[in-house]
Amino acid sequence: MKRVWVAAVLLVLSGCGDKDTETKSSEYVFGTLVDITVRGVSTETANAAIADLSAGFRRMHTDWHAWKPGGELMTVNAACKTGKAVEVGDFTLPLIKDAQTYYDLSDGLFDAAVGEIVGAWGFHADEPPKGRMPPLDEINRLAAQHPAMTDIHIDGHTVTCTNPAASLDFGGFAKGAAVDWALHALKSKGIANAVISAGGNVGTMGSHGDRPWRIGIRDPKTWGVIASVDVAANESVYTSGNYERFVEHDGVRYSHIIDPRTGWPVQHVLSTTVITIDNGSLADAASTALTVAGPDDWPRIAKRMGIDTAMLVDDAGHIYVTPKMAERLIFDGPKPELIVR
Repeated sequence: MKRVWVAAVLLVLSGCGDKDTETKSSEYVFGTLVDITVRGVSTETANAAIADLSAGFRRMHTDWHAWKPGGELMTVNAACKTGKAVEVGDFTLPLIKDAQTYYDLSDGLFDAAVGEIVGAWGFHADEPPKGRMPPLDEINRLAAQHPAMTDIHIDGHTVTCTNPAASLDFGGFAKGAAVDWALHALKSKGIANAVISAGGNVGTMGSHGDRPWRIGIRDPKTWGVIASVDVAANESVYTSGNYERFVEHDGVRYSHIIDPRTGWPVQHVLSTTVITIDNGSLADAASTALTVAGPDDWPRIAKRMGIDTAMLVDDAGHIYVTPKMAERLIFDGPKPELIVR
């Protein structure tokens, strides 16, 4: 299957001479490769744990996918169109609750209820659309109905939708939630050192031998490495970029990152990187929300979401960072000018 890079961080393995056993595996899920590296346990133990992860990922790819027939999220979205209440199980319900939380924390800039708009742009497919513009009248019609997570109501395990234009899409944070789940599963099996990269978004446990895991942040213009960070145990590094999935028409690139206020793709921000502890789901959602917020408003949204380590690159090449991110960036060459906010 074709390899698709959909994010802007990559794993840089330091300490190549380390003697710890290292087992690697890859899974294709959510339209991207999930790379798993386990250290410090036997190959048999690692492979057994990875097999369990594979089963979980396959279930996520169905139940958390907004357009997979037979999946639980698709059932919820079908009910949303009619206003009918639907029972949701323990595998999917926590993500709906998280989506509501991230909506509130981001002041509405992260909105998982714009699935209809995402689909209208063509970003619902595993492979992004090529060379075609969506029906703009349909985009504007859906945006005018203001679908939002406030239209989704939860009572126990019962979910009801009060806006037929609302449709859940977990694409903005499902990879983060999946990596969190996988790391917890590995830890429950006594594995202490691992790193999981979902399309380049990285969650970690422990270390790489006697050194921390080192993560490189891709340059959104050249696909080189703009900088690296040494990652402490249980930290996650997530990046949203406007070059990951896009429609290009008449020389204009339209990103898959949708501004829920307008229904149109975000412009002027190339990438946003966020680091969190023990919460890749939050990091995933926050990187999207800060991208939507843009160069002027991202510090406010970062503060609301409890993010203190972040970097944003705009389309003019300006690099905005929080003070904590500025302290952690490692540059191989000359240090670029940083705008600390």
